[in-house]
Amino acid sequence: MRSDWSGLPVRHVLPELLTALEEHGVAVLTAPPGTGKTTLVPLALAGLLGGSAPKRVIVAEPRRMAVRAAARRMAWLLESEVGAEVGFSVRGERRVGPDTLVEVVTTGVLLQRLQRDAELGGVDAVLMDECHERHLDADTALAFLLDVRATLRPDLRIIATSATADAASWAGLLGSGTAGLPASTALRSGVPGGSPASAVAGPDAPEAAPTVHASGTMHPVTPLWAPPPRAVTPPRGLRVDPAFLSHVADVVRRALDEHEGDVLCFLPGVGEIGRVAGMLGGVDGVEILQVHGQAPARVQDAVLSPGAGRRVVLATSVAESSLTVPGVRIVVDSGLAREPRTDHARGLGSLTTVRASRASAVQRAGRAGREAPGVVYRCWSQAEHDRLPEHAQPEIALADLTGFALQAACWGDPSAAGLALLDPPPPAAMEAARRTLQALGALDGRVTARGRRMAAAGVHPRLARALIDVGPRAAEVVALLSEQLPRDAGDDLVEAWRAARRGGDGFSARWRQEARRLSRTVPGENGARTPRGQEQKQGDDALAGLVVALAYPERVARRRGGSYLMASGTAAELPQGSRLGSAEWLAVAVADRPAGAASARIRQAVVIDEETARLAAAPLHRSGEEVVWHVPPGERRGDVSARRVERLGAIELSSARLRDADVRPAVLDGLRVEGLAILRWTPEAVALRERLAFCHRTLGDPWQAMDDEALTEAADRWLEPELSHARRRSDLERIDVASALHRLVPWSARLAETAPERIEVPSGSRIRVDYSGDQPVLAVKLQELFGWDEAPRVAGVPLVVHLLSPAGRPAAVTADLASFWRGDGYRSVRAELRGRYPKHPWPEDPLSAVATRRTNRPHR
Repeated sequence: MRSDWSGLPVRHVLPELLTALEEHGVAVLTAPPGTGKTTLVPLALAGLLGGSAPKRVIVAEPRRMAVRAAARRMAWLLESEVGAEVGFSVRGERRVGPDTLVEVVTTGVLLQRLQRDAELGGVDAVLMDECHERHLDADTALAFLLDVRATLRPDLRIIATSATADAASWAGLLGSGTAGLPASTALRSGVPGGSPASAVAGPDAPEAAPTVHASGTMHPVTPLWAPPPRAVTPPRGLRVDPAFLSHVADVVRRALDEHEGDVLCFLPGVGEIGRVAGMLGGVDGVEILQVHGQAPARVQDAVLSPGAGRRVVLATSVAESSLTVPGVRIVVDSGLAREPRTDHARGLGSLTTVRASRASAVQRAGRAGREAPGVVYRCWSQAEHDRLPEHAQPEIALADLTGFALQAACWGDPSAAGLALLDPPPPAAMEAARRTLQALGALDGRVTARGRRMAAAGVHPRLARALIDVGPRAAEVVALLSEQLPRDAGDDLVEAWRAARRGGDGFSARWRQEARRLSRTVPGENGARTPRGQEQKQGDDALAGLVVALAYPERVARRRGGSYLMASGTAAELPQGSRLGSAEWLAVAVADRPAGAASARIRQAVVIDEETARLAAAPLHRSGEEVVWHVPPGERRGDVSARRVERLGAIELSSARLRDADVRPAVLDGLRVEGLAILRWTPEAVALRERLAFCHRTLGDPWQAMDDEALTEAADRWLEPELSHARRRSDLERIDVASALHRLVPWSARLAETAPERIEVPSGSRIRVDYSGDQPVLAVKLQELFGWDEAPRVAGVPLVVHLLSPAGRPAAVTADLASFWRGDGYRSVRAELRGRYPKHPWPEDPLSAVATRRTNRPHR
């Protein structure tokens, strides 16, 4: 055993941690990066530090890179080799031996192992590392472990470790998950390796798990604020403003000039790492390393070993925790991260660029203080820092939950209601996941045998469906779809497949390894369920198209104009100049829909034919009569469409016109969609509607409301029989709306008496009443009302009189004629207008004058 372990700060709390586990069986360990929690604690638990009996320990890490790094570091401390006392397992690779006591695994591998052997036979303790990162697999695995401890293995020790100091929630979860938590039905119904058991329940609420804090010898890290000198465009989707990346590269150069040591620069993704690396290519004497989940093993090894000279390590969030990059004294933080986003309604998922949280910024800065005092350049202002979210959202709140739902169903808890989770899965996301699993044949109330086979494949359930149905021939395509393709891969998935076959890089090596693993998880050709008609299609294009279409049947797409329509109903577009652009049919493997965009963007796809589309998306096939009010895309005016239609989801395959269909529901729908403006409203009809609206407003029932919604609901009462005879829009436009509205006058009422259309005035003229306002209005020339002391009321409401000049222009408004004649109103109007209209009478006493519509000139 090397002496280096004695310098790790976590050694001081090992006795406290071991005592807590002995007394409670669970514990939370918080420790800053670099204290040894990932490497020294597992060795102590396994008895490899001397003085205790050997025990088998599993360490679960969220990333493959962290798994290899932790195993190698522990083996180095033991002066041993990986695969001896310390081994590791990742998907497709396992290095353990008969003497292995500590096995480091990814959380995904741990989930698979729990599904096969719920009791974890022979395992004494499980350490869940970096729980604060809130990866979905980690949250799920911890929930399963707590269920196992509560029902089958009360002797199983569970430790949750975190680099953050916020331990209360984890302590509460581990406490509730081991006492009083209802046992999942999985463990009561025979999970492979499990046995019936009942949960340990108590009358009182469980106590929180003990928390052990290890104070690290973290060196001070000085923050320097380095926002861009000019405004840059905020990130949108996967796009990051090139001007901002140029600024990050400038900050790296500045850091190299101002401080000693290596630089660790955090960027959101592989593309940004490549672009910044290109900008830094001219820096003399500095090695540029690119670290991300797709980086070759040799690059990962180089990053985790001391360099011969100065280095700049460009990394994604994989370097935030679990890894110690030797020599780093400077961190340059872009402040950006990638999070998943899922459009459950359209079945589309994507990554989007977001501002990193304050907790993440602290984690990143800490990388500069692992070995000596350091400095962090933050590419934003302190004011912006204060507005950042405190923590990143947990993956369970953002991601596609189909895989999680299948894991929960295999565990025996399809709703996940009995699992000890810090955050419950969003109900809408779980419902979408269950619908997908039912469509794939994995779920029928509870998990099916087919669903268990899909879960055992270790890939997304959609890809597992294609693998099971097509057989080992699909393994290479499924392996390609289960990894993020290199950033230079185009939208032609078949070409990307051929490039992977030719390639000798790290991606190609991992792809070949995964393809071999997948080919072993399914039976040979005789056991596959390749759809009939596809057996003879052996070409790459046909096979890839079938696999993609089976995995994503709702993304089968047909050309529509200059774009495509997917079976889900979502419009989709290829990149400009795509070689796939002439295809009639596509199977879309990867697509996303930017916020606010009308169409999805096709990232990777395969050309298919209609036969493949029909076979793969057979559950979406529908044929029948469609009688609807159809508004063409981009149009405002619709019409009745009565057809017999064959569809594949939203894609129309064929249609024929129906001549004798009942179109009345579609006509009514047209009224609802386009409103009553679809009818022809003559001035007579508008005036009648206003009269009827006045009656309803003033008298209420039984007078009908006249707003659009009310009239549409009452269409049976006033638009028949014309409505039943209408076959198309033009028939609606020919309806005599005024005559139809008369049908709404109550049988016991007389509209002419209640709200007369016209009123006779003293001059003998019959003047139309305007009912468009709140009160009825009578607009009439002033001389025609001489002698009229009071205007009549309409339905008890006084008329508002608009007195007009001889030229028909407004002169005065009054609801009290008597006061107008006797007061200053008439005298003021007379004084103003009689000089302008001398041929018209302007008596001093209008009440005694004779009303007239003529001038003073004698009539001849």
